Amino acid sequence: MKTKEQIKNLTLAALIERLGDLGEPRFRAKQIFEWIYQKNAASFDEMSNLSKTLRDKLDKQFSLNSVKLAAQEKAGDGTRKFVFELWDGERIECVMIPAEDRLTLCVSSQAGCKLGCKFCLTGSGGFSRNLEQGEIVDQVIMARRLAGEDQRLTNLVFMGMGEPFNNYENLVKALETITSEGGLGISPRRITVSTVGIVERIVEFGELDLANLAISLNAVDEKTRTLIMPVNRRYPMAKVIAACREYPLRARDRITFEYVLLAGVNDSEENARKLSGLLKGIPCKINLIPFNEFPGSEFKSPGAATVERFRETVLKHGIDVFVRRSRGQEISAACGRLGGRPVDKRQED
Repeated sequence: MKTKEQIKNLTLAALIERLGDLGEPRFRAKQIFEWIYQKNAASFDEMSNLSKTLRDKLDKQFSLNSVKLAAQEKAGDGTRKFVFELWDGERIECVMIPAEDRLTLCVSSQAGCKLGCKFCLTGSGGFSRNLEQGEIVDQVIMARRLAGEDQRLTNLVFMGMGEPFNNYENLVKALETITSEGGLGISPRRITVSTVGIVERIVEFGELDLANLAISLNAVDEKTRTLIMPVNRRYPMAKVIAACREYPLRARDRITFEYVLLAGVNDSEENARKLSGLLKGIPCKINLIPFNEFPGSEFKSPGAATVERFRETVLKHGIDVFVRRSRGQEISAACGRLGGRPVDKRQED
């Protein structure tokens, strides 16, 4: 049961107002923001330039941490999965993925998912609720703290549990905090939000310029997309692509189209040619994702030769295309696998 207000749900302006009610000057809000978002404070007691009286007031009225670490696992490739518990007992997962030149955090926007994409294990567990603004931001703060001083998060991808655009207001508020100088100060160019294509939000989101856009496409015709992504009935592929053509892009920016390759379903050379035609004229790149198999799934992953033929066919049509290799499969941290395997105990490195 929630007994305190989550301070990370407040904008700077809202915190100034709350502190005014406590008889505190507005500059205190900026100090608190600095402790939360720039100094990684884990408790109000750490805020040493605030009086003990004010720290006690804050602790009585507000909760500083909106998620708590319930479990973590580390894969052989260095990928780390964090299971966070929320105030009501719900659990979410996010994944930290190391590479030579970056450290990426895959962030969740909902507890569960209601879309039921058939190639995604995450949605099989059902949907619980939207995450609050603070619960989204706190995944980044906690992961940054867990990464340690010798590692720095460089990139964020909203490709974890849930459909970000179905939690649009909290997503936008969280991104405003994440990207602002007074907040976490992460450049929008280093953040990507992935959506199945909630059409009415696509252009609106682009106008905010808070992150890059990725579209989970996964098919080249309406029938196949509806088969594997039931949401296509409400948001047909043709309307999704039309919205992408209207998406406001800065010079040199591109939309990313994600395409999960399913053996015998959408992985033929003809599919690759049709995909290239569908996206012609849109500044974009394509990420090919060989299907991550899981027990009970009706799909199989295509072989390496099929994946390479698909990639080469698209490349011949002048579109940049990359194969996204799965990371952290043994800890159920790969794409589409979050929430698929319970972690019952905390595992340290």
